Amino acid sequence: MGKIVVSENISVDGVIEDATGDEGLGRGSWFTWITDRDREEWAKAEIAEALGADALLMGRRTYHWFIARGWTTRTDVWANRLAAVPKYVVSSSPLEGPDWSNSTVLKGDVVEQVAALKQQVDGEIVVYGSGSLVPTLIEHDLVDELRLMTYPIVVGAGGRLFGETSLVKPLRLIETRTIGSGIALLTYQPVRDA
Repeated sequence: MGKIVVSENISVDGVIEDATGDEGLGRGSWFTWITDRDREEWAKAEIAEALGADALLMGRRTYHWFIARGWTTRTDVWANRLAAVPKYVVSSSPLEGPDWSNSTVLKGDVVEQVAALKQQVDGEIVVYGSGSLVPTLIEHDLVDELRLMTYPIVVGAGGRLFGETSLVKPLRLIETRTIGSGIALLTYQPVRDA
């Protein structure tokens, strides 16, 4: 059975939107505030996570974000791994533009499709970004692990990872790790017996 792992770059105040400033929201580019050393350590952690992934799950906007930034033509270890793994894209409309190898669109009810995907894939199904998809997965208890790459910055505004839920969603901290000199990688698992 598959394990849904949400992997997010997130500010201390929970913002996940526009980390690189590409979306032009005025408070982006907080990713660029980290040092070169931190960025190198971050990349090592991200590559290791990609090498451990058995599949990727993402929303349509995140899928297009990767394509627009050249991930379909890059040839480094990280990009090659992401190209090789199956990619499942949640989209209510057909994908437009260039294709990324090994991509499948999940159509229909998101909760049913992702639950079925967990039965089909053996191993880690990593979810990058996907700010609209992740809250749905959390709400329906489909997330098995949260890996929050937490940046030492308060953004103050922007799309946040966590919004309203129908119930309290308790989590258990299972690992903390410092990335570089200032990023905290916090890993949580849902407490389902609470």
